[in-house]
Amino acid sequence: MGRARDGTCYYKPAVAENKLMTSKGTCFFMAVAGLLLTGCFISKRGDRFDARHPQEAAVVLTNLTHVETTNQLSKEWLQPPTNYFTLGPGDKLEIEIIGDPNSRALTSVGPDGKLYYYSSSQNVPILPGIDVWGLTVAEAKGKLETILKEFFTEPQVSLQLRSIDSTRVWILGRVANAGIYPMPQPMTLLEAVSVAGGTMSSSLSGTTEELADLSHSFVVRNGDRLPVSFERLLNEGDMSQNIYLQPDDFIYFPSSVSRDIYVLGAVRTPKAVARQHDTLVGAIAEAGGPVKDAFLSQVAIVRGSLDNPKIAIIDYNDVIRGKASNVQLEPRDIVFVPYSPYRYITKYLDLILLTFVRAVAINEGARAVDPNAAPAGVSIGITGSPGTLVTPGASPGTVTPPR
Repeated sequence: MGRARDGTCYYKPAVAENKLMTSKGTCFFMAVAGLLLTGCFISKRGDRFDARHPQEAAVVLTNLTHVETTNQLSKEWLQPPTNYFTLGPGDKLEIEIIGDPNSRALTSVGPDGKLYYYSSSQNVPILPGIDVWGLTVAEAKGKLETILKEFFTEPQVSLQLRSIDSTRVWILGRVANAGIYPMPQPMTLLEAVSVAGGTMSSSLSGTTEELADLSHSFVVRNGDRLPVSFERLLNEGDMSQNIYLQPDDFIYFPSSVSRDIYVLGAVRTPKAVARQHDTLVGAIAEAGGPVKDAFLSQVAIVRGSLDNPKIAIIDYNDVIRGKASNVQLEPRDIVFVPYSPYRYITKYLDLILLTFVRAVAINEGARAVDPNAAPAGVSIGITGSPGTLVTPGASPGTVTPPR
């Protein structure tokens, strides 16, 4: 038996073949036997690994580690905002020059932030576009009166706000009346939930089963997750979680009956996968598998509520090579495949949780606007603060504190 430079195996008899063998059939049998004994019968590329049907049973993950995230509530969020409502695109106003009934008109702030005032009787512009974006109603009224002095003697303007489209909050998911709501004045988180009719529950058979998963509910502001605990706020009445909202805040209540597993990061199709793909290898395979430059030594599994998560770091290379067991996943687990190594586990956990809420917010927000919107796979990066070190190649769930 011999091996070529390229790694392939070939049969090399010790003596002339016509002297050692008596038939072609015996020669073939001996050649095959030699290949099996030396292990060269398997090609140099190895057997094809079927990720969807791993041969080895998955193990239960028991050594998840609780890590305090760097994302904390700010005391300022519990104080009512001191700034007044300001006008923006979409807001509707009724304008009238007092003493001239024919001057009354209903108009909107345009996409450019300007107010265009037309005569209701002749439908001609009385004034060119006036920039009112960011002004209070009182400030806009004063600006109108100043400009109209060029045409009237001491004009007095009545300016009434009829509807608000520029300042709003998104309240989606398992609430009684999900939607996008105007916010003309300061509003707390509890008030917003009340406006949407409260979280959904079932009264069937005399039970009040909660249909909103409070442990995975969240608030996103300017692309960042606010670390609000809805369990503490709604179940325990903890008012330290009752923050004041800001325009375009996004509130989401997922379903408590969801059994999906979320696979995010450096995979071909980041998405929520069905519960039947409940192993680490199966879930990643269902998401299309890792991309070319994925860093597979630090695949993370995050489990538990968003405000009290636990994390395990898995060397996925060892799993697919058979050096470590496949891992059993649970519903609502977050599996994250990184593009590059992470030194601090707190920074890594913050990245994973932010990726999760942004992915959900983008998809749910798109569906709120267009029910037929295609799902968006999201994978992002973020900086964070140091904490516990991530140990590359560690056994599932193990971490090493910083030195």
